[in-house]
Amino acid sequence: MAVYPFFQVDAFTDQALGGNPCAILMNCGELDELTMQALALEMNLSETAFILSASKTDIVVRYFTPAEEIPFAGHPTIATCRALIDFGKLALEDAKTEVKLHIGSLEIPVSIQRRANGQTWITMTQPEPQFLSIHHTEQTAKVFGLLMDDILPGYPIQTVSTGTPQLMIPVRDHAALKKANMDFSAYADLKARSDFYSPHLFCLGGVTPEGKTFARHFGLPPDTIEDPFTGSATGAMAAYLWQHNLLDERKFIAEQGHWMNRPGRALVEIIGRRDSIQAVKVSGQAVTIARGEINI
Repeated sequence: MAVYPFFQVDAFTDQALGGNPCAILMNCGELDELTMQALALEMNLSETAFILSASKTDIVVRYFTPAEEIPFAGHPTIATCRALIDFGKLALEDAKTEVKLHIGSLEIPVSIQRRANGQTWITMTQPEPQFLSIHHTEQTAKVFGLLMDDILPGYPIQTVSTGTPQLMIPVRDHAALKKANMDFSAYADLKARSDFYSPHLFCLGGVTPEGKTFARHFGLPPDTIEDPFTGSATGAMAAYLWQHNLLDERKFIAEQGHWMNRPGRALVEIIGRRDSIQAVKVSGQAVTIARGEINI
């Protein structure tokens, strides 16, 4: 029987039981893929992170949902760094620590900053966005129980990737976002013939005065039906908003999860011109709520 140190971390929040929970297992270099997938299903969270190795500057990790391995995800990146700090494997410098996460073929720079007020902020730099397929507006809206009038007029439904292709669906307002209800069968059909991993519905205007955007993110069982906060899709959303002139400033606060009683927020910064975005920085806090051992 092997023993793996285990953490559960709430990402994109400074309060326990907020944001998006992630399971993190340490010392998984010899763990096989089938067991990782089975453990991710056992954890039954949006994602589980398996740390294969961790040095002072480089972390090798794999991310699995209950259904499959994914090429990149935002909240496990934040959660992995928080867990490594609490496990004593990632020592923080006086003000800022720089590391790189290796996730499959991706190399994600991460900066960890300890602020004067005691807060620790973890910032990932997501890759240059790729603007992929544009989808039929009315047909796609119908999959989510929406009408043409619910979609933000004049803007496409499009797949955008900053590491994982996500379906960007801009809606008119909070009322449209709240009524969204995914038809599982129609969605499975749409996904099977499309180029995206999961759908991100969003509108301008947060649920707090600080928020610039609010979003919902859906999935199919055995994955979670709705994600409390989605870091990779937040980066893709930022790139979409910036390219389409829907943001006045490069920096803003993105909110998600409040209607699930798991409020989350990220600080977002877009790097580059509207027609030539180089990267998107997504920052968040995280709280470790559990630690122990997995024995298998």
